[in-house]
Amino acid sequence: MNTDHAWRIFDSAELVCSAETVAKAIDKLAADLRADYRKRYPLVLTVMKGGMVFSGWLLPRLDFPLSCDYIHATRYRNTTRGDTLEWLAMPAEPVAGRHVLLLDDILDEGHTLAAIKTRLLELGAAHVACAVLTDKRTGTDKPLQAEYVGIEVPNRYIFGCGMDIEGAWRNLPAIYALPEPPPL
Repeated sequence: MNTDHAWRIFDSAELVCSAETVAKAIDKLAADLRADYRKRYPLVLTVMKGGMVFSGWLLPRLDFPLSCDYIHATRYRNTTRGDTLEWLAMPAEPVAGRHVLLLDDILDEGHTLAAIKTRLLELGAAHVACAVLTDKRTGTDKPLQAEYVGIEVPNRYIFGCGMDIEGAWRNLPAIYALPEPPPL
C-alpha cells in the first residue's frame, strides 16, 4: 500500500455509515453494557488490531469498574481474505472465573471471534460475551452471534472505524465500502 493507492481506494468508496450514526450506535451499546455489567467488574478484552478504535470510543462511556486488556488473533494479515487463524497475543490479565467482554470492530464470518471465545472459555472464563461495532449481513450461518451489535452493515468489503483495507484507513470516523462489482 502506498499513499496514492490508499487515496484511490478512498475516492472510489461509498459512505455506508456516517460518523454521527457510528457515535449514536456506540452510545446505545454503552447504555446496554452499563445496564448489564455495572455490577460484574468485567475483564474487557479488545480484539486487536481492528477493535482499537471501537474500544477507544466505547470505554470512556462505560462508567463502572472494569479491567482492560487485549487479545490478538488474526486471519487477514493486511489482506482482504481470511486464512488460518494466527494467535499473536493472549491477555496478560487472568481470565479464570471472570466475566469477559470482547470488543471487536466487525463480526464478519465469525470464525475469529468464535475461536477467541472458545479459547477464553478453555482458560476458565466464567462467561464470555461479544460486543461488535458492526455485524455484516452475509446471508450465511455464523459460528457465533454477538450479544451486542452497534450497526448492521451490507455484505461488502467495508473499512473505517478500526476496519482496514490493506492495512490503511482504520482511522476514519465513518464506515465506507468498496464499490460493488458491476453486474455480469
